[in-house]
Amino acid sequence: MAKITIDNTEYEFDSLSDEAKAQLSSLQFVDAEMERLKAQMAVLQTARMSYSRALKEALPTIQGETIQFN
Repeated sequence: MAKITIDNTEYEFDSLSDEAKAQLSSLQFVDAEMERLKAQMAVLQTARMSYSRALKEALPTIQGETIQFN
């Protein structure tokens, strides 16, 4: 039988109530979704840095200095 550990206590999955199984399923979904969003955020941050660099290169130089963006 499959066992799961929650707060350092081990449980037999099959012995959990339907409500506990549903809550566990929801928790697993939320954890997976958070990981997916973290990965998406990393991609978006990389794209933002690239667009920022491209914008800086496209801007005119003002008296020998370029405009700085954060």
